[in-house]
Amino acid sequence: METKIIRSHKRKRSVSAKVVDGVFQVSAPAHISETDLQPIIENLKKRWEKRQVKNELDDKALQGRAQELNRQYFDGQLKWKSIRWVTNQDKRFGSCTPGQGTIRLSHRLATMPAFVRDYVIVHELAHLIEANHSPKFWKLVNRYPKTERARGYLMAVGLENLEE
Repeated sequence: METKIIRSHKRKRSVSAKVVDGVFQVSAPAHISETDLQPIIENLKKRWEKRQVKNELDDKALQGRAQELNRQYFDGQLKWKSIRWVTNQDKRFGSCTPGQGTIRLSHRLATMPAFVRDYVIVHELAHLIEANHSPKFWKLVNRYPKTERARGYLMAVGLENLEE
């Protein structure tokens, strides 16, 4: 995407960006050097791209898939308040806060095979019962027949944390 930098003497510190007609328009103070501005622009572009990815993801479809997996592997017994895609999980593929009944999945999973996404959903759903990684927890997760395969896939792409 083309980048257009608009410098202003009125702007003292802040740098902002927006997309106008397919052009990434950056507003910056006139005094900031090109060297100092480039990392800021890269950061702004990354944040914008994450927002775009998040906007394309469907939390309703994710909710429906979680309900189906709940029926298949937990006899429909589990309840949660929300399950949604997030863009702020760069070191994890998912997280669950059992006390609040919230599940969040990294947007990076959206481009992975369905069996990997399903594994992560089952993994996080199991946390609603066992809020740890005990043998009881893994027994629940291993109800999903492709657990080992999905974990191998995640290890291969560097997302699986073996110390969990």
